[in-house]
Amino acid sequence: MRICLKGARIVDPSQGLDNFCDLLIEAGTVAALAPNLSVDGAEVIDLSGKVIVPGFVDLHVHLREPGFPEKETIATGCAAAVAGGVTSVFCMPNTEPPIDSAAVSDLIKARAAAAGLARVYPVGALTRRRSGAAAADFDSMLASGVRAFSDDGSPVADSRLFFEILKKLAGHEEALVISHSEDLSLAGGGVVHEGIWSKRHGLPAIPAEAETVAVARDIILAGAAGARLHLAHLSTAGSVELVAWAKQKGLAVTAEVTPHHLLLDESALERCGTLAKVNPPLRGTADRQALLQGLKTGLIDIIATDHAPHQAAEKAQSLLDAPFGITGLETAVPLLLTELVRPGLITLSELVDAYSCRPARLLNLNAGSLRPGAPADLAVLDLEATAVVQPEKFYSRAGYSPYAGWKLHGLPVMTMVGGVVKMKAGQVIRPV
Repeated sequence: MRICLKGARIVDPSQGLDNFCDLLIEAGTVAALAPNLSVDGAEVIDLSGKVIVPGFVDLHVHLREPGFPEKETIATGCAAAVAGGVTSVFCMPNTEPPIDSAAVSDLIKARAAAAGLARVYPVGALTRRRSGAAAADFDSMLASGVRAFSDDGSPVADSRLFFEILKKLAGHEEALVISHSEDLSLAGGGVVHEGIWSKRHGLPAIPAEAETVAVARDIILAGAAGARLHLAHLSTAGSVELVAWAKQKGLAVTAEVTPHHLLLDESALERCGTLAKVNPPLRGTADRQALLQGLKTGLIDIIATDHAPHQAAEKAQSLLDAPFGITGLETAVPLLLTELVRPGLITLSELVDAYSCRPARLLNLNAGSLRPGAPADLAVLDLEATAVVQPEKFYSRAGYSPYAGWKLHGLPVMTMVGGVVKMKAGQVIRPV
């Protein structure tokens, strides 16, 4: 089947492209990209006034399945992804059973294929059952196609074991270690950032040093091992400084930031309560500004949501008892368009680079680009469309958000995966 997308502005940083072009799709791949393409025998979709970008690639998503389908399933998480213009997701291993074997990875890929929406790439555990006691079976997972490894919310506290794991994975050029960098002894069971808000309300707090100490350890050990290290969801100014040091040394270190750490600070807890309880916690204004500057300058390479859904009843508990986590797949792109791109804090090209091209390049995916021959995974944006965040209409099972009621200016209005429309005008189109 031939499809021609006509009249749109195409923004693709992988090609240095920002121009008005037609895009021809044949057999699920990009066949041609040029002005005024011939459309003989093709279905024509007029996208005048819209912007086509490579589909977004999210390196940090919790799909909760297997084990916790009441929070999210692979099908509902993938629906949330394509609703937000995201065509590829990397799902974290804190499932039950954890993704510490090829069997669990293959199960997730099979269920994602059955859902038929976004592409799903399992992230393997670093340790067996994410227990922090012994290295996981990397050989079987690598053979099954797993390329990223993390214990995520259970960071490997044993530095000797972590160093041995880094050395093992350094022997596989394609392997990436994703680190949730947190010193749990310093975090000490805290629930919010150690700052003005925690002191005012007398809550157990997580100091910035719980992150920066762990970031420093992880960078030093990865450098010594020669492993590729990706630092997840940075939240502090100190962490940005450490990433700058690592890059000056030429180490293979990359870093990500979440939309919520870019857009919110600890004051959001006053308004949103547990809906803004995340780990790492929302920090102070100076930290938020440092993260934004780090993204702008390229010290922070990647945007990822850390989409971490829970049941609404769980989040309705007290700040002491509610789980950490925030939804993000459906709101990330419109929020970043509204709050960062529209006021000129970053460009549209910088957003697409950080949330599509760079993550694809980091994991060597055939994604994040609209070059001829690439899969036709793309998002269509309407930069003038407006809406209000309505969590009750989310495709995710987590129908809540700290952004409820926020006005959005700029929306994904179509998502294609492999040349097939998966979302149009906000409606997810499931395979029949």
